[in-house]
Amino acid sequence: MLGRERELLLEAFDSNWIAPLGPHVDAFEREFAARIGPGHAAALSSGTAALHLALQIAGVQAGDDVITSSFTFAATANAITYLGAQPVFIDSDWSSWNMDPNLLRDELVEMRRAGRRPAAVLTVDVLGQCCDYTAIGEICRELEVPLIEDAAEALGATFNDRPAGSFGLMGCFSFNGNKIITTSGGGMLVSHDAEAVARARFLATQARDAAPHYEHSQVGYNYRLSNLLAAVGRGQLEVLDEHVRRRRANFDRYVELLGDCAGITFMPEIPGGRSTRWLSVILVDPAKFGCDRETIRRRLECDQIESRPAWKPMHQQPIFAHCRYRGRGVSDQIFELGLCLPSGSNLKEVDLDRVVGQMLNRS
Repeated sequence: MLGRERELLLEAFDSNWIAPLGPHVDAFEREFAARIGPGHAAALSSGTAALHLALQIAGVQAGDDVITSSFTFAATANAITYLGAQPVFIDSDWSSWNMDPNLLRDELVEMRRAGRRPAAVLTVDVLGQCCDYTAIGEICRELEVPLIEDAAEALGATFNDRPAGSFGLMGCFSFNGNKIITTSGGGMLVSHDAEAVARARFLATQARDAAPHYEHSQVGYNYRLSNLLAAVGRGQLEVLDEHVRRRRANFDRYVELLGDCAGITFMPEIPGGRSTRWLSVILVDPAKFGCDRETIRRRLECDQIESRPAWKPMHQQPIFAHCRYRGRGVSDQIFELGLCLPSGSNLKEVDLDRVVGQMLNRS
């Protein structure tokens, strides 16, 4: 918490607007939409709720295929299954660690030849970095497949000077406690399409029809964000740039201290993009560094320093083992070798030096 979060939260509390609606929800939606670019936004209870609603509004139905990244958190794939649809996983490329556009094209062409058409492509801007939307956007337009953007990890990132979340039919964000800004729990759906966002708000409020009594002709969800949490989000949004600056400074310090170490490489920054460095992630080649990723993780843990492996690809997850996967093993290698280092916006240089000191401690 860096700015006016407490002030705005107490203002919301004192106003007695405690419900999942109110002036701070409305203001948060307006301010967030203005920051991201698409003109419309719906504040929701989680990023997963945003994904679920975006897929439903895009027309995804039971039995459909939805193409998505394998290298992601489970929420991306889970949201597809909520609608009875089937994820089709695409591997990463080495230039961004995001969805490989060439593999996406190959999959879409093969599906077309087989007489099948996916209901949507759900990209993931992983670890604070945008996908290659020049290539992916062109492919989706050419093959007439809706594009939805899971930007949960990438608020504040850009690609060709456009903000993450502005490239698809809809963009989805998370404000979970570990994200670059947080409302404790929460999310946002954004779109250039005002009707899509109005539809999201309707479904998120139990799909209550316009009537003086409670009338429901469709199934809805309890997905709206509370006025209290929206107040926190407004304060966080005001200092987003500072959070990005601090995260990037963390990454730069790690590069300064570890960049010359044999066997240590860092997540690249995609050409034309500016990552937030939401998480600072390294790859550890044990033959060159002298120990593997897991040895480093346990060494840090012994000094009360938390780190964790990079995302385990979805095609390796037991629950999704039956799903189609197209890849070259890139995400498998990132998972095998990857380690997420402490990356919080509140870290000081002395904290980062301590992390690296333990990493290099061979005693």
